[in-house]
Amino acid sequence: MKPAVLALADGTVFEGRTFGASADAVGEVVFNTSMFGYQEILTDPSYVGQIVTMAYPHIGNVGTNPDDDESERPHAVGMVAREFSEPSNWRSTASLNDYLAKWGVGGLDGIDTRQLVRHLRNNGSQLGVISTEKVSHQALVAKAKAAPPMEGLDLASGISTKKTYRWTKGTPDTLEGKPAPAPAGRFEVVAIDYGLKKSMLQFLVDVGCNVTVMPSSASADEVLGQKPHGVFLTNGPGDPAAVKGADKTVAALLGKVPVFGICLGHQILALALGGKTYKLKFGHRGANQPVQDLATKKVEITAQNHGFAVDEKSLNGRAVVTHLNLNDRTVEGLAVPDARAFSVQYHPEASPGPHDARYLFQRFADLMAGVPLPR
Repeated sequence: MKPAVLALADGTVFEGRTFGASADAVGEVVFNTSMFGYQEILTDPSYVGQIVTMAYPHIGNVGTNPDDDESERPHAVGMVAREFSEPSNWRSTASLNDYLAKWGVGGLDGIDTRQLVRHLRNNGSQLGVISTEKVSHQALVAKAKAAPPMEGLDLASGISTKKTYRWTKGTPDTLEGKPAPAPAGRFEVVAIDYGLKKSMLQFLVDVGCNVTVMPSSASADEVLGQKPHGVFLTNGPGDPAAVKGADKTVAALLGKVPVFGICLGHQILALALGGKTYKLKFGHRGANQPVQDLATKKVEITAQNHGFAVDEKSLNGRAVVTHLNLNDRTVEGLAVPDARAFSVQYHPEASPGPHDARYLFQRFADLMAGVPLPR
């Protein structure tokens, strides 16, 4: 394991060791508080352009396997851990070290991640560089400063599918080794791909949907041309306000078909309603975020991964705020009952994470079946 350095744009430097690929990485340094699910995190397209710091100290002990991929490859550009571990799990087919090396993703361990997380929490997520090159710390800091900030970046258009395709596979039974069932779909759903996770499509199939996945550039006419019973707005990376044409497309769909949005899809729904989004100081990333359903007063423990949030005041009453984050009171859910549209900022598919919010996929199916949204 070669010596490696993490240099932040504010001049803070951490010295450690490399694992995975011996490759330099430049991106926004963020942290995730999950104790598990690092493979799903790495392969979540929402992490495009980011270096993920895992707050839990031991990472790698369950290895990796093809079933846990959320997309075809890792999308995080780098990974930071307190201590990289060799695998000890019956489902593992490759170590995390070999997995990252295969895809050319560099990792850094051997640093005090508590100190790094505290620094990011106090000073905000920021650009950084992981490097194994023997260059000065000052040069690496300058490289981090020169990287483009996340604000204004349309990363969703770059990661979105280029071609329309069909998805009809449900969630597999990985413990029993059984393949995904393909139940008869009752509803035809168009998923607009801003950087989707595979598990979202699986859960839609589980509640009776046949899914047609379309590019983020698809127009409202093209979407409606599929004659869907509903439209699903997926998660994705980058600045929601920078996704080209997304707000106009969704605005043209509202009131014509039921709409369900998750994460970036939630933010784009807010923009389509005339609202605004803003960059959070360090974002919400982890599997333990408490969210309150304002209608029932119940609290759900949720999985989250986002660096932007919806400005409630900017909506001017055009949507009902349905959920709030209990840590910082940010908007976690919206509903437009008359337009048959709703969205959540968190991840009800929870891959990885708790299952408290999976009922929302059934709520979408019920909405397509004619059941009105709760008011």
